[in-house]
Amino acid sequence: MFKPLILYIGLRYTRAKRRTRFISFITLTSVLGIALGVTALITVLSVMNGFEAELRERMLGMTSHATISEPNGALRDWHVLEPALSGDKRVLGWAPYVEGQAMLSSDRKVSGVMVRGIDPAYETRVSEVTRRLVEGDLLNLRAGEFGIALGRELANYLGVSLGDKVTVITPQVTATPAGILPTLKRFTVVAVFEVGMYEYDRNLALIQLDDASRLFRLEGGVTGLRLKLDDLFYVRQIVREIGPKLPGLYQIADWTRSNENLWKAVHTEKRVMFIILLLIVAVAAFNIVSTLVMVVTDKRADIAILRTQGMTPAGVMGIFMVLGAVIGLSGTLLGGVGGVALALNVQDIVKFIEQSFDVQFMSADVYYINELPSKLLWTDVSQITGMAFLLSLLATVYPAWQASRIRPAEELRYE
Repeated sequence: MFKPLILYIGLRYTRAKRRTRFISFITLTSVLGIALGVTALITVLSVMNGFEAELRERMLGMTSHATISEPNGALRDWHVLEPALSGDKRVLGWAPYVEGQAMLSSDRKVSGVMVRGIDPAYETRVSEVTRRLVEGDLLNLRAGEFGIALGRELANYLGVSLGDKVTVITPQVTATPAGILPTLKRFTVVAVFEVGMYEYDRNLALIQLDDASRLFRLEGGVTGLRLKLDDLFYVRQIVREIGPKLPGLYQIADWTRSNENLWKAVHTEKRVMFIILLLIVAVAAFNIVSTLVMVVTDKRADIAILRTQGMTPAGVMGIFMVLGAVIGLSGTLLGGVGGVALALNVQDIVKFIEQSFDVQFMSADVYYINELPSKLLWTDVSQITGMAFLLSLLATVYPAWQASRIRPAEELRYE
């Protein structure tokens, strides 16, 4: 079907004569339409991939891949779990923690927060908070000294800095002669961290593990153990295999369950965005139909002459499919190159626009993170370009088939 003559004629029709300049303009718009659609689709999916990866990295850098806790009450003898955990190579680290809600009060303001008790010696195994410090040191969280580390947004809101005092108010009550009173304790700010994720920078405070156990009246116990695993995408399978190895009955939860709705929403949004932008590519691809219909109308006499010289209907169909394929391939390649270039540099481009026009596209309190990330996946590029080219080929079928049905006798009757 695609012999050298057919290929030559199909490529020849891509070059404009003076009387067919308008057809060439329509052809150019079809190429640019496909290119813009492919560029937009690659860029948007790369940004969504980057957003998902950045969100996961920052969130799991402060939470955990999995947690082990008692079904009822505090976990007390957590040291007995260490042999089972250290014997599994997939467990990269573990750390005890205490977690509870409280109110933080300074001389100026009050804010509800999540208070997490940590042991700095263990915390580096499961968390990246030490890499996110902007002031102070977590080693200053010592038992009995009641030090506290605050997120940067929280510290700014309370109007405190290193060395200042804050009051932690917990729901646990104390019976006094004056009546039932909440538990209050004064803490000294010894560190400030910034994750770049508003949820943690604004709502998380870290204190020493023993201080937290005393504050929340766990009597030396902890809320549970936080685990860091070697592969967070197979966390459910790893958790199922770790459970039977533990010496007792424990409750194990993983990050996919604690943030299930968030990840489902991100994946759903990505699929919907892919479909919407693919429709843009489809509209641009089917502009090829109008281009080829105009070319067929302009070349009816040429087609009739080729038929009288022995060209088969399949050969005529092949000529116009070559023409449509060239248009689709040109737009797809142009869009692929543009999309890859834009996806790799979108972060720098956004920063330049924000600095030039004094605007902020990504507000951390709305979008969880404060910058526009991008992660280019070559599998996405291949799928997008492949589907764009396939849609372009499908758009050529009908006009090429119409060209193959032209009857030479009727077209040459008045020539």
